[in-house]
Amino acid sequence: MIDTAAHAHVVAHRPPVTGLILSGGGARAAYQVGVLAAIAELLPEGAANPFPVIVGTSAGAINAVGLACGALSFREAIHSLTRVWKGFHIGQVYRGDFTGVVGQALRFLGHSLLGLGKHQPVALLDRSPLRHLLQRELDFSGISAALQQRKLRAVAVTAFGYESGQAVTFYQGRETIEPWLRHRRIGVPTRLCLEHLLASSAIPLLFAPVRIHREYFGDGAVRLQAPISPALHLGANRVLVIGVSGNPAEGNPNETVGREQTGKPPSLAQMGIHLLNSTFIDSLEGDIEVLQRVNYLSSLVPEERRRHEAGLRQVEVLLVSPSRPLDEIAAQYLHELPWALRLFLRGPGATRVSGAGVLSYLLFERGYCNELIRLGYKDAMDKRAELKRFLGLEEMSL
Repeated sequence: MIDTAAHAHVVAHRPPVTGLILSGGGARAAYQVGVLAAIAELLPEGAANPFPVIVGTSAGAINAVGLACGALSFREAIHSLTRVWKGFHIGQVYRGDFTGVVGQALRFLGHSLLGLGKHQPVALLDRSPLRHLLQRELDFSGISAALQQRKLRAVAVTAFGYESGQAVTFYQGRETIEPWLRHRRIGVPTRLCLEHLLASSAIPLLFAPVRIHREYFGDGAVRLQAPISPALHLGANRVLVIGVSGNPAEGNPNETVGREQTGKPPSLAQMGIHLLNSTFIDSLEGDIEVLQRVNYLSSLVPEERRRHEAGLRQVEVLLVSPSRPLDEIAAQYLHELPWALRLFLRGPGATRVSGAGVLSYLLFERGYCNELIRLGYKDAMDKRAELKRFLGLEEMSL
């Protein structure tokens, strides 16, 4: 989980370096945009990017790079992200029309059962529309500009290598940041591009893996057991985590839909949601718990010793997570799902209440995304005092 070796990067007496952690979760990442919109509103006019280190995984990687590309004008970058997410529909992310759904399903079956086209990666859904959207919306040169003007220290996205079995964090940052090598996870300096985002957000089976150099990569959340550690390796000594599930430690478990005891066999959708949650949610929540325990144990060490041993210094973490179950919200917007996709998902049980968790990851539609943005904004504003303290905005207002 939390990598104590990464803590060694936190040098004593160094000024605070704030890291932003954006987790994965498909359409759930709309919630992150609402939180960021609230932060932009809390910042004074013309304020610089408050997050020198930005780390994202899966859909969170897309939001992270979107912020980094516009780091020279943080508020405008948030407005751009908000505009895209508020106008989303499934056809901008993957083919949801009848021809696209059936054609991709036939290709998947031919590939999986008959070995047809075995040299080309295939998946259940055709995600080619997302490539076109990202090409249109992102200007990767903005990352280099922000680094040169020292408005950004580093931005990173994580992907999973299918052959190596490693979680690879691709990062673009200042030359002083050293790459790292840990058990099944490494940090690789590079110039980020579209392929890194598509690889990091390629949910296994649903979306096809993406080739980077000699290896195919998929969703970074699959093997990233320490989601916070890349930010520490990149120099952060405190982190803001925007999650996409409720925080069990605060008595607010998010995944509550369909928990009643029915005695019936689980549907494919029910099994799928547990797999998705274990991939996108459990590791982050576990990592936060470990960090909190490490901070507690560190607090028991005399201050003088902590001051001289970097590995013993505490890492402050602030978590903002949904106050409402996203499964329930997704179930309310089932009608937005294209009819062809609704037909395709009916058999596995994803269109029933018990399978709404799957929809919460796949429902890239305007009503659902806007509801998550509103929820993220509200939850962040409910924590405005904590956010202002964490970002040092109270001192600025004095």
